[in-house]
Amino acid sequence: MDPELNKRARRKAERPAEILDAAFEEFVKGGYAATRLEDVAARACVTKGTIYFYFETKERVFDEMIRHKSQAFFPELGSYAEKLQGSYNSRLRSFIVFVYRKIAEDRTSRETLRFLIAEGSRFPDLVDRHYEEFVRPVIDQFSKLIEAGVKAGEFRASPACAFTEIVMSPALLLSLWSMLFGTRKQLDVAVFTDASIDLIMKGLEAGR
Repeated sequence: MDPELNKRARRKAERPAEILDAAFEEFVKGGYAATRLEDVAARACVTKGTIYFYFETKERVFDEMIRHKSQAFFPELGSYAEKLQGSYNSRLRSFIVFVYRKIAEDRTSRETLRFLIAEGSRFPDLVDRHYEEFVRPVIDQFSKLIEAGVKAGEFRASPACAFTEIVMSPALLLSLWSMLFGTRKQLDVAVFTDASIDLIMKGLEAGR
């Protein structure tokens, strides 16, 4: 294939992601209502018509931007979970630290949550899909670890086993705290995570 044609084909394939990355920054900057596709086009260095070539409406840009940013977390999540070794107590602790840091400290995760809270009533289907494609896989990974720990006798079959969403709740609190208070009232994420793990493990540990 001609090198120049190959280069053009590669750029065309990359363009939708570049538009969505630019859209993310513009939506963060001005919110959904105030963001104009002209501004997204300028940031992505494309024409407004190019955006409409890939995405029919501003709503579609927003919808696809959320999916694009959320899916970036999946490969890391799966590969990290597969590499966990040792006791199930140790694996769960490590996975909690990994997820908390990604959700609470990662700007993309935090801003995505802000979008969903602010625009959820406008995009209910998007919220539902975000749960199925992003939140549920994380909960399922926690469930697998906890269920395996129960079978191994490391954890007890506590009521919390039926609601592993509880394990994620401290990470959501960290994100909300950061959104509300920013740098004015910072929490020490490492200390907060250790305290959360202590509470969770005490609720799960098998009786001696």
